[in-house]
Amino acid sequence: MSRQKKFILQEKDIPTQWYNIQADMVNKPLPPLNPATRQPLQAEDLAHIFNLECSRQELDQEHAWIDIPEEVLDKYKYYRSTPLVRAYELEKALDTPAHIYFKNESTNPLGSHKVNSAIPQCYYCKQEGVTNVTTETGAGQWGAALSYAARIYGLEAAVYQVKISLQQKPYRSFIMRTFGATVEGSPSMSTRAGKDIITREPHHPGSLGTAISEAIELATTTPNCKYTLGSVLNHVALHQTIIGLEAEKQMEMAGEYPDKVIACFGGGSNFGGIAFPFMRHNIKDGRHTEFIAAEPNSCPKLTRGKFEYDFGDEAGYTPLLPMYTLGHDFKPANIHAGGLRYHGAGVIISQLIKDGMMYGVDIPQLETFAAGMLFARTEGIIPAPESCHAIAATIREAQKCKESGEQKVILFNLSGHGLLDMTAYDAYINGDLTNYTVSDEEIEQNLKAVPGMQ
Repeated sequence: MSRQKKFILQEKDIPTQWYNIQADMVNKPLPPLNPATRQPLQAEDLAHIFNLECSRQELDQEHAWIDIPEEVLDKYKYYRSTPLVRAYELEKALDTPAHIYFKNESTNPLGSHKVNSAIPQCYYCKQEGVTNVTTETGAGQWGAALSYAARIYGLEAAVYQVKISLQQKPYRSFIMRTFGATVEGSPSMSTRAGKDIITREPHHPGSLGTAISEAIELATTTPNCKYTLGSVLNHVALHQTIIGLEAEKQMEMAGEYPDKVIACFGGGSNFGGIAFPFMRHNIKDGRHTEFIAAEPNSCPKLTRGKFEYDFGDEAGYTPLLPMYTLGHDFKPANIHAGGLRYHGAGVIISQLIKDGMMYGVDIPQLETFAAGMLFARTEGIIPAPESCHAIAATIREAQKCKESGEQKVILFNLSGHGLLDMTAYDAYINGDLTNYTVSDEEIEQNLKAVPGMQ
């Protein structure tokens, strides 16, 4: 008897609204604060950095459903829906009774989930009359997506890519330039924040916090320019819920419902994107799905960070955000999962962790690449190093099912492909990769040393 491998929605069935989990949370996220006055910020306060509509979405704790603009929905239909896939061969290789599904966000033309938020952010900027946008990027998935979205809306884009990632993954910067964006390795000499960092540490490898500082500085000193962000903030996770809302319908097509939902974790966009729509049923309907965020053990803000107000960038240009953090001066190791090298967790995620609605696991680099290799050899897809963390966490859960004999349904988000990350796979195959660890003492010392922490 034939078995169905993938489940795809028709265009007419693509969701027409995003889901805003803030409206349903029992304990609402704490507000962002003005660093100078320590007073809560309003949407108009954020709008000097972001476009106004995204600023409103950021703080909206009333409306559970936000309409997707028709023009954005039309652009989504270029590549959505993305497939929900049953990982039969991975199950077989693991000899597990678990049913493993993955949402394949690698199938869109930009290769990762990031474009789901890049399109609406650039759309809202265009509607507001903005002509220029800036951003940061780690591994380059967000920079590529933003560059593409800026091009389709006629905006000029400037991208600061984490310097070590730019060196490790040069092809993503080529993609950005193909779409017309300018790309700088961060820290750079083009901003005051970058110059200050290089002066203090001439060989600084860069971090997302550093690149954010440079992108915000450029946005706030350039006429008719706004900053855009690819993760961490609430409105970004909101746009990404198109992933989980599709997956809900597709799981229904498969006749199953997930016992566990897993995604890799950097700032929270792809995790929130797949998890929040399912989490609403835990909050509202008494479901008991388990939600697991997989982060690198070299940047363990969920498992070993501290919950407090901190800056989202290294220079202290952002508002103070209530988050699990390692301190905005934290310098993550040069792992190949560049998109996960961020010091803090998103505000919503941090509150959900506090409330016991989800939890994090931290995974060594070598385990993630072993998982990615197994996935490639069974399912035929080479995953991004970031997504390898989700696969590794899924394998851990599937092995638990093998030990217990339980037939759990596991859903994970394959947030992007690794076809531009082959130097990392080559290094792994050749035995040149290593695990990185960070001690409790290093984390504690960094948190104490960073000014502005509470």
